[in-house]
Amino acid sequence: MHTPPGRAAAGLDWGDLQAFVAVCGAGSVSGAARRLGVNHTTVLRRLAALERALGSTVFDRSAGAYRLTAAGAELRDGLAGIGERIEASLRQVGGLEHRMTGEVRLTTTDTLARGLLLPLIESFRERHPGVHVQLGINNHFLSLTRREADIAIRGSNRPPENLAGRRVGDIQTAPYASRSYLASLRGRRRLTQMDWIAPDESLAHLEQSKWLARSVAPAQVVMTVDSLVGMVHAAEQGLGAAMLLCPLADARPGLVRLAEPDPALDTQVWILTHPDLRQVARIRAFAQFMFEALRADPRLVHREGP
Repeated sequence: MHTPPGRAAAGLDWGDLQAFVAVCGAGSVSGAARRLGVNHTTVLRRLAALERALGSTVFDRSAGAYRLTAAGAELRDGLAGIGERIEASLRQVGGLEHRMTGEVRLTTTDTLARGLLLPLIESFRERHPGVHVQLGINNHFLSLTRREADIAIRGSNRPPENLAGRRVGDIQTAPYASRSYLASLRGRRRLTQMDWIAPDESLAHLEQSKWLARSVAPAQVVMTVDSLVGMVHAAEQGLGAAMLLCPLADARPGLVRLAEPDPALDTQVWILTHPDLRQVARIRAFAQFMFEALRADPRLVHREGP
């Protein structure tokens, strides 16, 4: 008894149909197995499952040869061109991924946004104009675990272990002061003799904050700022010396570097995302674009590392 067509179609499995099409094309079970990259037994199991779902045999297996039955020939004709249509659909989907749309929520610091990232975001948008970038500038981590953001680009020597990430380089730190402030010192050029602009308590975890606590008397700290970018502006105004990030300070012609960067003060820069988001096309593309661009940025120090 033949299974009614509607019921048969409902019970068909695409893997079983693939095996059938492969046997038709190869002329044998062994040839179909090679095409599909599976073993001989798997093809036989797929054919048996297909025949159960159809309620009809699709091949005569006389003398070891596989010849189509009338039902098999009808099925073959009905599936003609389906492989080509699937390949065309996959190419179309690939094209849609290339023309990505949607939102990428990026969290980063004011330092990285202004010093490194904004031109890169513009370049990414030129390549993928359908992607909207939502930029959150915050000196504290938004939670990727709670999906407050999709990607974080952060300076951290201890990134969260529950996030997937790649290190793109290190930012160096050195002491700087304005030319006008140095002129006012009248020869007092020792760092310990200068007035200092320091990060405030919200940035106490930074290595430059720890350096100041060890090296500078509290009475010499004339100003505290809750932003590393704000410290650059304060130093430009001649309020004192400051431990500044080199990519920011070196771009200011009014600032003078007072000593070479101390590697102990380097900050690693990471691109981080939640593991569940790594396969989202627009997020994967954005993260890869930023990784390649930042790995090539000469303002970062690129060392061997994780």
